[in-house]
Amino acid sequence: MAADLSDHSPDDDLDLLVHRADLDGLVRMIDDRTSARDWDGLRRVRDRSRAALATGRQLWPAATLAEYRLALLAPAPWAAAVVTEGAGRFAVGPLSEVVAQHHAFAELAPHLAPGPHSVYVAYERALRGEMVEPQVVERLGPLLDVPLEHADWEPEYLLAEYHDRDATFPSPPIPATTHVVEPPPLDDRHRLDDLTTELAVRALVDPWTSSSNGRVSIACVQGDALAALAALGVTHARLAPLTPGEAIRWIAWAGASGGAHGRRKGAAAGRYDAWWLLAALGDLVDEWPPTRDEIAEVLGDLDWWWWDAGEPLTGWQLRLAVHDRAEGVAWAIAAADAD
Repeated sequence: MAADLSDHSPDDDLDLLVHRADLDGLVRMIDDRTSARDWDGLRRVRDRSRAALATGRQLWPAATLAEYRLALLAPAPWAAAVVTEGAGRFAVGPLSEVVAQHHAFAELAPHLAPGPHSVYVAYERALRGEMVEPQVVERLGPLLDVPLEHADWEPEYLLAEYHDRDATFPSPPIPATTHVVEPPPLDDRHRLDDLTTELAVRALVDPWTSSSNGRVSIACVQGDALAALAALGVTHARLAPLTPGEAIRWIAWAGASGGAHGRRKGAAAGRYDAWWLLAALGDLVDEWPPTRDEIAEVLGDLDWWWWDAGEPLTGWQLRLAVHDRAEGVAWAIAAADAD
């Protein structure tokens, strides 16, 4: 006699896979439910895989993948529901950035839980050109200390591109450094302590250094950019001038990135960190948040260069030299991370 399968539920298979801690089977189920647009079923995979962690079954890759697919591909009610504190911890990018790729904030807002993660969704959507109403965002939590709307001096920021299984994170093209210089020896009396800017740079690339293999050095001097490079111990350098927009794009890219092994912070966080560093360079941190016009005034006094010492540049790199013409102060920054 044939077995009676009338009571068989697709989630019987899910429960069996979870019981066996069968990650390969769960990934195939996630693919199938994604293809079928079975968003409720996909959410159940996420929920049961996450619950299994309490029993010692290491199913976080399945829970993470299901959350990621929901944020990226599901309609707004399902996508917004996974953008919560602590969700997507092991995803290729923050879910606040993932969900912003295909969903308008106006569609997501009614379904988002209050909290900073939801506020970041609004800023990610603003980066993608959506006109986001501050009043709508304030229902979910306090706005960040930088405006949603871009200032005239801000560049077009580089945005992640998320796919079903992976993502691409565009970086600015490394400038062609053709102008070779030899920084003169530095009189130590010209070294300056600028803890505010140093902390801003270290916060910018914190995932590179705290969660990966990165390193960072910062020098500040009374003098020009060559003196700042000398303070870093650079004996010869190649320089390429940068526009303010190019320099900001590099800073924001670094702030968004997780480096080789760190957790990516996202484009909105990178933009925030860029504003913070610009405020530090302009001695505006004590007056935080600065206005657009105040940052514009700072930028009007700064000259920027990309630099290297002639070595091959691999991995994640941030090499900037900055000269404040009005104050006669300069900084040199060297941050790097590699696999």
